[in-house]
Amino acid sequence: MRHGLYLPPFGAFADPRTILDLATSAEEHSWDGFFLWDHVVRPPGDPQVIADPWILLAAVAARTTRIRLGPMITPLARRRPQKVARETVTLDHLSGGRLVLGVGLGVDTGGELERFGEVTEPRTRARVLDEAIELVVALWSGAEVSHRGTSFTATGVRFLPVPVQRPRIPVWAAAQGAHRRLAPLRRAAALDGIFPVDTSIEHLAWILDTLRGLRGTLEGYDVAVEIRPDEADTDLEVMEPAGATWAMWSFGMDATRRDVEEVVERGPVR
Repeated sequence: MRHGLYLPPFGAFADPRTILDLATSAEEHSWDGFFLWDHVVRPPGDPQVIADPWILLAAVAARTTRIRLGPMITPLARRRPQKVARETVTLDHLSGGRLVLGVGLGVDTGGELERFGEVTEPRTRARVLDEAIELVVALWSGAEVSHRGTSFTATGVRFLPVPVQRPRIPVWAAAQGAHRRLAPLRRAAALDGIFPVDTSIEHLAWILDTLRGLRGTLEGYDVAVEIRPDEADTDLEVMEPAGATWAMWSFGMDATRRDVEEVVERGPVR
């Protein structure tokens, strides 16, 4: 199992220098990954100081050499696929092939979709997400792409360079771990990994059994689960034998810089 830090770039963690210090320390202390939430607005009661995760990840990529990094997760329904394709390939090159792209429906918490006129209806967002993933992956190929879908159009375009990672940048799909819905798992099964949010050991078992049925095997497939730092031993004891391949050490918005530093400096439990 590999171990990554999973942080919201809000409040104390909106300071780019803090994020860079934590990421470089994580690499020094043998962590495997560094992942950031992707939001533009937070509801009242949450920190209102927010940093852009993509700019932060570019800085992390430039200051580290080994750890994997990425957004967890980017709601593609509020992004233009051509922009995401360019950003991800550039970040993959900057990092020397260490990017993981986390994708999902996103949430409208705080109105971060509705207040900008974005799609809010979940099934429509799911259709937009699936089409966006298809177009981003096609643009990564380096081949000429022509696409005319419900939400996006591309006419005879070719994007170069291609990503460092082959056959492509790994894509992990988010899924709501507490809900037994097949559509998110079908999406995840066609990609390179899954990030079930707020899942239990019982739901994780169901998710993995379903994915095995859809894929035939989970060999080489990433399963990332949230780990609570204050209950890490208990979480790891059940999640790793169940089939998790990544432990995402998750810090909430009430965490302080020192809270994270203490976990980072202890190093991941292996």
